[in-house]
Amino acid sequence: MRCVFFVVCSLWKVGEAVLIGAALYIMAAELSDLTVTAQLFEYTMLRKSVTESFGAAVSSLNAAHLTDGVIRRSKRMMLDTLGVGLLGTSSPVFNVVLQHGKMYQSKENSSVWGRPGTFLPPYYAAFVNGVAVHSMDFDDTWHPATHPSGAVLPALLALAETLHSKPSGLELLLAFNVGLEVQGRLLRFSKQAHNIPKRFHPPAVVGVMGSAAATAKLLGLSPTQSMAAMAIACSSAGAPMANAATQTKPLHLGNAARRGLEASQLALLGLEGNKQILDLESGFGVFYQDYIPQHLAEVTPNGHYRWVLEDQDIAFKRFPAHLGMHWVADAAVNVRTQILTEDPNADLRQIKRITLRVPSSRYIDRPIPDTEHQARHSFQFNCCSALLDGEVTVDSFSSKMMNRKSLRELLHKVHLENPEDNPASFEKMYCEIMVEMARGETHTARCNTFYGHWRKPLSQEHLVRKFKTNASTVLTSGAADGIVQIIENLEKIPDCSVLGSYMQFHKHVTQREQSYYSASV
Repeated sequence: MRCVFFVVCSLWKVGEAVLIGAALYIMAAELSDLTVTAQLFEYTMLRKSVTESFGAAVSSLNAAHLTDGVIRRSKRMMLDTLGVGLLGTSSPVFNVVLQHGKMYQSKENSSVWGRPGTFLPPYYAAFVNGVAVHSMDFDDTWHPATHPSGAVLPALLALAETLHSKPSGLELLLAFNVGLEVQGRLLRFSKQAHNIPKRFHPPAVVGVMGSAAATAKLLGLSPTQSMAAMAIACSSAGAPMANAATQTKPLHLGNAARRGLEASQLALLGLEGNKQILDLESGFGVFYQDYIPQHLAEVTPNGHYRWVLEDQDIAFKRFPAHLGMHWVADAAVNVRTQILTEDPNADLRQIKRITLRVPSSRYIDRPIPDTEHQARHSFQFNCCSALLDGEVTVDSFSSKMMNRKSLRELLHKVHLENPEDNPASFEKMYCEIMVEMARGETHTARCNTFYGHWRKPLSQEHLVRKFKTNASTVLTSGAADGIVQIIENLEKIPDCSVLGSYMQFHKHVTQREQSYYSASV
């Protein structure tokens, strides 16, 4: 009996779980306990691979598994994502990809945010809306580092509008959290993922997997189909960090949303991929040199499930720039306050030298940025803007503000230091600033945790204010208020596709046109 079992195991090569099961099987056989032997055999066959555990979880998780804490946090993420996406529809990169999307047509169409009467095939609606979310680097950031929402929510909303049976708000919440969960779990399979990325942009890797899992859930795919969706999506994963601080970086989120949706639709039609895509070094493991995958906990219909979002909150940005810039801005504002408190008439142009002690990260060390995207990824620029203005805002990255003589001169006075105790990690980094004035006095400040970080989250009042400020650049105040109310009561909304209608209530559309577009609401 033992020989036969080992031969079968060697032929199946189904992984560590089976080999462990084989050892237990032999032990049980030695004790002549055939009942235990059969149960162990069945268990190991059900848990063949990490990929299968993910497929089972995606398919089996239901609304009963959502906790109050997870619902509250994910609704905050949704609201913030919709707001920064609406603001992003005014960006040049959004207008470029929208023109590209208009080249394609299909029988099924989904709303383009902030563009009344503009609809695109679902894949391209997910793409352009995903680009809008990340067009100004204003979207949420998680730990380990990624932008989780922008890869998932645009895909889900585009899909929801095309389904014959419209999903409820609770179903949207569940699918959204499934997409977050897959991203969070995959990131925890590598210690490298805990650091500020160097080689590839994480949303292009884990984001497309999250989009595939989320849309698979909304489509009601089986465990096998969910596995296939993730395998297909994995072949669209990856984007180099060399494109950070360029107009191409926002495309990483758009592509993640689009390709994940595409993968789940292909899986629904029967397309297959490697059934061990998450187990193999040549599968998802190609992205991380220290990749150690683990099974997801078994999901039972009425049992408790521990979501990553329960243990790891999200960071919301107060201004549109790389997350690392928020430590710098807070420290710089602190120093500015010290200077003006000591001398209210102080001339900040008389600063002699600025020393920034920050983590070593090449793509956010940009002494003299030339474009708004470079400025959003520049320790130096955000430091100088905060010193001169007392804040960093959306307008800080306009051509007028970037090309100020006072700012350009101040940039040349900034010197970076990279202390060994300051790791390139959003969980552990800090910023210390020392400003030397022309008369010799010095001022220092240090930021360990900025307001908006997961350790110091934005209040609900400030989060809603951020949403309304962003949304009001495009929508009527009534539409913005309506979206806030929908998100607050999302688990009670019978048709989540109503969000698509509200996202098109442009404030420059006439009242008659608004009435037309509100018909579906």
